[in-house]
Amino acid sequence: MKDIVPTFSFDLDGLSRSAWTNKIEQITEDNGDAEPVGPDHRALFVDAGRTLIVTFETIAGIRKNQPNNAPIGWAFAQQRGWSSLTLLADAETDWFRHPAVFGYFDRLIDDGFFDDFDNVLFYGAGASGYAAAAFSVAAPDAHVLAIQPQATLDPARARWDRRFPEARRLDFSSRFGFAPMMVETAAQVWVVHDPSVIEDGMHASLFDADNITHFTTPYLGPHAEIGLQQMGVLHEMIEAAMDGTLNGRLFDQLWRARQSYLPYLRTLFFRLDAEGEHPQLLARLCRAVIEEGNRPMFAERLAELRADGVTLSDA
Repeated sequence: MKDIVPTFSFDLDGLSRSAWTNKIEQITEDNGDAEPVGPDHRALFVDAGRTLIVTFETIAGIRKNQPNNAPIGWAFAQQRGWSSLTLLADAETDWFRHPAVFGYFDRLIDDGFFDDFDNVLFYGAGASGYAAAAFSVAAPDAHVLAIQPQATLDPARARWDRRFPEARRLDFSSRFGFAPMMVETAAQVWVVHDPSVIEDGMHASLFDADNITHFTTPYLGPHAEIGLQQMGVLHEMIEAAMDGTLNGRLFDQLWRARQSYLPYLRTLFFRLDAEGEHPQLLARLCRAVIEEGNRPMFAERLAELRADGVTLSDA
């Protein structure tokens, strides 16, 4: 039976950044504990049950992408009775490589914090996916769901990834540094990435231990977390990762949602059109999309393909 906490409620809409920050700390303190972690991070712990989700997020990411303007874990605290620990960064892009963050997790380890929970899941995407993997070592036997994580940005190991020049000055060679090594103590790890984003594919290939399962999201693009959320499947993935039931069969079922997700269909359209090698596949895509609604771009391209002699069977 789920331990729902009906008193945990919040309204964070329409607030300025400073008002939002104050409000989120107040809500956390009323339901757990909020504390600064060095100059640029906060730890927000909502105490709601013996299942814990640990997320790494940024203020801008939450306010821009989360529909309720709250950390991802808060919805699970409301709906599932999970406890939620959010490591919140002030900067929009942050790899949580500050000594104060190291010290915070050291304290959690020393206090036996994670021992109080029956199930623990570390979750994050992109830079936060790196952090989720890297700091999961603090809770042996935890589960980890990392979407498009970097393995490291240490130039000695990832010289080929030049997308984040500001992060190359950070120290990825010290404690909690190389994420694929840090997940060795995890019970299960799921790494999700789009292989068409070359750097993400190269990072994913470095996560190669026996406890790691890879799922690919071709043509979803560099912001897969947003896509999965807008497709309505991210929360189900998180729930399945928490209880260890996220497998290939379930992921394939969830991934079918892309068939009605217009940003994905547009990306696939432009890829197929640019390649020019599969006109019938492009025509089938256009026909499937316009059958679901008025999509002029797809309709016009289908008409052009038919004028060029591309035929489609009714099968």
